[in-house]
Amino acid sequence: MPNFQNEFPLDQKLCYLNHAAVAPWPSRTALAISSFAQENNSHGATNYLQWLKVETTLRQQLKTLLHAVSTDEIALQKNTSEGLSAIAYGINWKQGDSIVITDQEFPSNRIVWESLANKGVRVITATLNNNNPEASIINACDASTRLVSISSVQYGTGIRVDLKKIGTHCNQQGILFCIDAIQSLGAVPMDVQDIGCDFVVADAHKWMLGPEGIAVFYIKASALDQLSLNQFGWHMIENPGNYDTSHWDVASNAKRFECGSPNMVGIHGFSASLSLLLEVGLSNIEKMLSAKIDLLLTLLQDKPGITILSPTDPARRAGIVTFQTDKIESQALYQQLMKQNVICAYRGGGVRLSPHFYTPDEVLINAVKLIP
Repeated sequence: MPNFQNEFPLDQKLCYLNHAAVAPWPSRTALAISSFAQENNSHGATNYLQWLKVETTLRQQLKTLLHAVSTDEIALQKNTSEGLSAIAYGINWKQGDSIVITDQEFPSNRIVWESLANKGVRVITATLNNNNPEASIINACDASTRLVSISSVQYGTGIRVDLKKIGTHCNQQGILFCIDAIQSLGAVPMDVQDIGCDFVVADAHKWMLGPEGIAVFYIKASALDQLSLNQFGWHMIENPGNYDTSHWDVASNAKRFECGSPNMVGIHGFSASLSLLLEVGLSNIEKMLSAKIDLLLTLLQDKPGITILSPTDPARRAGIVTFQTDKIESQALYQQLMKQNVICAYRGGGVRLSPHFYTPDEVLINAVKLIP
C-alpha cells in the first residue's frame, strides 16, 4: 500500500472535514495538473497524442472502479447534472410515465426530473425515514414507472441504501435504474454489474479526490440505444479525426455523449487522483473510512447534548456524519466551526462532517473538541 499520508500536505491549522463538498487534491494530482499546464505553456499541443493516452488510461481506471464490462460504457461529462440531463432528455417519455426518487435527494437529482412535467411525466417521492428504505423505494414503483433515480449515499444525512435490492426489482419489472454516486464513488466499492443498474453519474471532486469540471457517466451497453441524443458535434461520431468526409455516424459507444473537445486538464487531474485510489484499493479505503467514522461517532456521542442525524449502522453509512447539539443552533455552529478552521458544511438540518480514509485521527479529535 502506498504511503498516502504524504499525498495530503494540508495546512496544519485546518481540520478538513468536507470531502462530501469539495475534496483537497492529492499531491500527485496537483503535480499532474501543474506539469500539464507547464507543458502547454512551453510546447502547446505538441504532445497531444500523449494526452490522448492519458484519456484512455482514465477510461480504463473508471471501468475498473465501477467494474464495468468495457470502456465502451464510460463517457466523460462536465458534472453529474449534465449526465442526469442526458438521461432525462434522452428517454422517449410517454404521457403518464413516472419516475421514483427519494425525499432526501440533492437538487441535481430532483430538478432534472421535475423539469419533465411538461411531457406528462410524474415524479413520485419515496421516504427514507424508516427502517426499510429499499422497501419504500420499491413500493413507490408501479406500472407507470419508467425510471428509478436515487443517490447511493444521501448528501444530507449520509444514509446508504442497498443498491442491489433496488436493481433486482428494477430488472425484474423492466424499469431503468439510475444512480447518482457522487457521495459514494471513491469512498466505498461499486460493482455496476452486481447492482444491475443502467446508469451511474458522479463528479470527480468529492470522494474521488479529483478536480471540478469533469465527471464519469456510465451507461450499460444494453441501455445505450434507449437514450436519444440532444447534443451534437465533431467528437461524438465514429472516426472523429476524419475531417475530410461529410458523412458521419453516431459513435457506437458511450462517447456519443461527448459532443466536443475533451477537458484535458481535468482528465490529467482525474486520472492522477484515481491512480491513488486504485493503488490503495477501494476495499481498504472503505475499511479505513469506516474506522474514521467509528471514531468520529464515539467522540460526538461522548459529548452531552449531541444528536446524531446520520445512520450509525456501518451498512447504512459511508463517509458522512451529520449532527445537532442542543447548545447552539446548527447554522451558527457551522459558522463558528468554520471560523475556527474546521472545514465542514451545514446540510440536512445539522452540521455535516465528512472525513476521508487518510484523515488523521488528531483532526477528528481536535474538531470535536471545538464543539460546545
